[in-house]
Amino acid sequence: MLSVEYEVTRDLEGRLSRRRTIEAAIHRHKRKHAHHIAGPVLKTFLKATRLYSRGVRNALRPIVRDVRLEFEDLPPSFDGFRILHLADLHIDGLDGLAEVVADLVAPLDVDLCVMTGDYRFKAQGQSDGVYPGLRTILSAIRTEQSVLGILGNHDESQIAIELENLGVRMLINEAAEISRGDESIYVIGVDDPHGYGCDDLEGALEGVPEDGFKVLLAHTPEIFEEAARSEIQLYMCGHTHAGQIRLPVIGEVFQNADCPRAYAQGEWRHDRMLGHTSAGVGCSLVPVRYNCPPEIPVIELARK
Repeated sequence: MLSVEYEVTRDLEGRLSRRRTIEAAIHRHKRKHAHHIAGPVLKTFLKATRLYSRGVRNALRPIVRDVRLEFEDLPPSFDGFRILHLADLHIDGLDGLAEVVADLVAPLDVDLCVMTGDYRFKAQGQSDGVYPGLRTILSAIRTEQSVLGILGNHDESQIAIELENLGVRMLINEAAEISRGDESIYVIGVDDPHGYGCDDLEGALEGVPEDGFKVLLAHTPEIFEEAARSEIQLYMCGHTHAGQIRLPVIGEVFQNADCPRAYAQGEWRHDRMLGHTSAGVGCSLVPVRYNCPPEIPVIELARK
């Protein structure tokens, strides 16, 4: 029997206090985000070149991708454990995407679902448009316990509160123990290290056994060095969209993450730690994709 253990009386508001302080400063200064300028310019260009509608069609065709990762120290009870990873949904940015995703995840046989942030399309403003799409997707997911989630750089703290009301267990610099019989693995979630800089991996690891099998959820791959030093076995992230717009031969134009190029997409390794960076489900800036299909990875943990 699979179960997730965590402190029922934990103070979610307290864990969000640092992020709320930063959000308040952003609102006071009314700083314009790149979405306000670059997004409309790029959209106008794509429409003028008649490429826009093709990009939207591409963005509505996510691929379910099976990924098998092997570990020597995986507890035997978790051999074959399957994790559904939903990254960068940006679910209010493209009409119909929520329904497409729901249809794809509904038949999947998984043991756990994790969501690694960026639930809304814009990086500022109201979040009300996010929740209908999230409800559609969450109602289609079949796991033995609640979904685990973290926040991204497009999200505000109130999204964490609302997601918990929808049944998602939000990890704000904290860990959840997942048990099978008398064996466990630990899923650690950190707050966004990219835009807000609110990540606290050391604090999130408090109470986690040093020799425990640890899965880290971070919005971006950018804290890979700290994670490897902390003996994380698996690092799961998104944020990069694998470029979203990829040119032939050249590949992605923008990486948007301070990490080696190889860590910005797919499977990678740093020292003894394995990592997987999802290309994401949704789109940022403009709801289009070219040569870079959206993806829904299902990560299978296996004993080596």
